[in-house]
Amino acid sequence: MLRVVGIGADGWAGLSPPGREALTTAQVIFGSDRQLELLPPELAADRVAWPTPLLAGLTRLLAEHAGRRRAVLASGDPTLYGIASTIARFAPDVTQAIVPHPSSISLACARLGWAQQDVEVASLVARPLQTLGRLIQPSRRILVLAQGADSPAQVAGLLRERGFGPSQLIALSNLEAKNEQRAERTADEWPEAGWPDGTSAEPLTVLGIECVPGPDAVRLPLVPGLPDAAYENDGQLTKRHVRALTLSSLAPSPGELLWDVGGGAGSIGIEWLRTHPACEAVCVEHDPERAARIERNAGELGVPRLEVVTGRAPQALAGLPTPDAIFIGGGAGADGMIDACWQALRPGGRLVVNVTTVESEQAVYAARALHGGELTRIEITRAAPIGRYTGWRPAMPVTQWVVEKTANRDVEKGIDQ
Repeated sequence: MLRVVGIGADGWAGLSPPGREALTTAQVIFGSDRQLELLPPELAADRVAWPTPLLAGLTRLLAEHAGRRRAVLASGDPTLYGIASTIARFAPDVTQAIVPHPSSISLACARLGWAQQDVEVASLVARPLQTLGRLIQPSRRILVLAQGADSPAQVAGLLRERGFGPSQLIALSNLEAKNEQRAERTADEWPEAGWPDGTSAEPLTVLGIECVPGPDAVRLPLVPGLPDAAYENDGQLTKRHVRALTLSSLAPSPGELLWDVGGGAGSIGIEWLRTHPACEAVCVEHDPERAARIERNAGELGVPRLEVVTGRAPQALAGLPTPDAIFIGGGAGADGMIDACWQALRPGGRLVVNVTTVESEQAVYAARALHGGELTRIEITRAAPIGRYTGWRPAMPVTQWVVEKTANRDVEKGIDQ
């Protein structure tokens, strides 16, 4: 049994009786140097600091002390971006008994008078700054777990870059400790380094953000169908209205994985990820320049976790994790493409294919004869100037095939008459 004890910046004084008992009876206590220094010297347990990087020695150290009474220190709530979640992921055979402590998020909400259920939460610990991009929305409140002393200035810079300079930025450090700090300015007023009073920002900081858009704010809705101008592209882009219909057919759910095959600008994979922070996506693109562009788009649009694979499908699909949904936006007519995707798709998964050429349509018709599904012709017409007047200009029609992979499909029933 591994006992995981949450501890705050106030150290031993803030521990509950179960937390103190777990540490008093332990033979070995694991934690960071900072956490271990919070313990009273009279504790008899051996103190073992985690290595850097943590994952390099986590399982090894736990195994080396497997026969002893072990305790682990966690900052705040061990299950909120905490060590308990990491142990559960990388050492699933280790049974944990968790002694919780108020999280930094709950303490920050208490200081600010914010309702926890109405607050967006993000962590910059070992995560890129662009993670916040998706959350920056008018009138939203965000709490950010800072990576280090530079985080407040970096977040303020991102807010200014997105046109949210009037947003209020509140930095709360060392919550519950004797040297607790608070600083508050707009993002426009926040200095490029440190705190507004000229002191150095503390590394243990929670940032509160009240998002206020300026007149030139970048407004990117969370619903599918971002403006085409939001994407850097070379023309290989699933256009806005077709993209919205395609995401509707793909039907993302939290925790599901998408393959975006023939990524172009990466718009389908990016907007899949923007629907929920637990969604995952892999974008496969054979052109290295486009692959680099996809990564830039993902970062700018707040989903830097998009995995980009540079290679030609279907060969590049080998070894990828099993998807819940697949979108083929390019190369559907290539030999073996649809078959390889169908074989890789998990039972119950969805396959959506968009094509614009007669040759690719033929490949779709043949696959539909085998697997069933629905065919839809999408035709978008936009108003455009014709001399002094306005007329309608049709875009190239898109044929969309949508099919769910079900066991023992009756093919004849799956084909529309």
